[in-house]
Amino acid sequence: MKKQILFLFLFIGTLGYSQNWKANFEEAKAQAISDDKNILLVFSGSDWCAPCIKLENTIWKSEEFKKEADEKWVIYKADFPKKKANLLSVELTASNKKLAEQYNKSGNFPLVLVMDKTGNVLGITGFKNLSPADYIKLLHSFEK
Repeated sequence: MKKQILFLFLFIGTLGYSQNWKANFEEAKAQAISDDKNILLVFSGSDWCAPCIKLENTIWKSEEFKKEADEKWVIYKADFPKKKANLLSVELTASNKKLAEQYNKSGNFPLVLVMDKTGNVLGITGFKNLSPADYIKLLHSFEK
């Protein structure tokens, strides 16, 4: 019984951190067109890239970003984990590699692209030591 209660608390706790990251980029593009929103494409090394991990913890998990993303963007994370326990499916890995060939040829991590709904790049940034509010302002500055 204690294990079930602990599992329930852990599950509920993770719901607070959940975001509307799309499962694949084609789905993100389709939703961006239907909702008339821009796309935020993030290249991340979630288990090996220190700036990626910091960006995740300070920006992506912030309530300010979650709220703004829900209202203004369709978000997709092209993740490139290295640890065996974190590896993605073969299909998702291939899809992310294809995106990297198109949008991240230099292999920079983290790399954050603001794109219009058709996939045209409006602006590019990476990790910046900013507050969530200032990072959001930076992302919006590419849309003007």
